[in-house]
Amino acid sequence: MPDRTRPIRKEICLNEQELSMVRHKMNQLGTRNFGAYVRKMLIDGYIIKVDYTEQKKLAAAASTIASRVSGRLSLFARIISRNALRRGALPRFQGDQRTSRHSSRITPDQRGCDEKSISN
Repeated sequence: MPDRTRPIRKEICLNEQELSMVRHKMNQLGTRNFGAYVRKMLIDGYIIKVDYTEQKKLAAAASTIASRVSGRLSLFARIISRNALRRGALPRFQGDQRTSRHSSRITPDQRGCDEKSISN
């Protein structure tokens, strides 16, 4: 091979479907020389690079906002529920508070929230 005009050799691996597609495109172009076809496509083919950084930033911001809104809504729901229980608007839970499914959650008082400023 020292007499070759193109001494650098590159190899590719294809599956049956990819090889079939390449052969179909070569037939459409009217060429039978695989090396010439691939060389032409590699040199003159389109390069498409899509930059998704802005979309990723927007998605992260939307996720953060949704998480914060969800957290605040659950806090407000607990406060409203507690205030309704105090007024007798909702039936009280019949059981021990320590065995309640929600007893391990942090209350607004433990967070340092002022219920009166939130509920008004």
